[in-house]
Amino acid sequence: VSQSRYFEFDVVAGIEARGFILGAAISQKFSRGFIPLRKKGKLPFTTIGKSYGLEYGADVIEAHIDAAKPGDKIILVDDVLATGGTIVAGLELLTELGATVTEVVVVIEIEELEGRSKIQSKFPEIKLRSLLKV
Repeated sequence: VSQSRYFEFDVVAGIEARGFILGAAISQKFSRGFIPLRKKGKLPFTTIGKSYGLEYGADVIEAHIDAAKPGDKIILVDDVLATGGTIVAGLELLTELGATVTEVVVVIEIEELEGRSKIQSKFPEIKLRSLLKV
């Protein structure tokens, strides 16, 4: 599989925790770097964070301050797209670091929760791919 046929990216970012598994596999396949986006307090270096809402409360996602550089093209990977809050927070974090997220890739999209529309309203230029819609 040729990278340029499907995606254009320099780095893969994965959202804790299943996004790590999927994102690491993609980064390994294409010999690209990997950026972990983790819950607050789990990364061992200076970080920046974004809070986001969940169906049952709020949380914070963080990245290292040097995880991406301006001009990096990034694919953001997660397992499930539900309400879109976590993915939007990840997109905001990566954008704040100066990177350009070219695509979001998820395994499952729960359509009735309308996460896609939340993402597209804030980031209309980013392509969103889901393997399965339920």
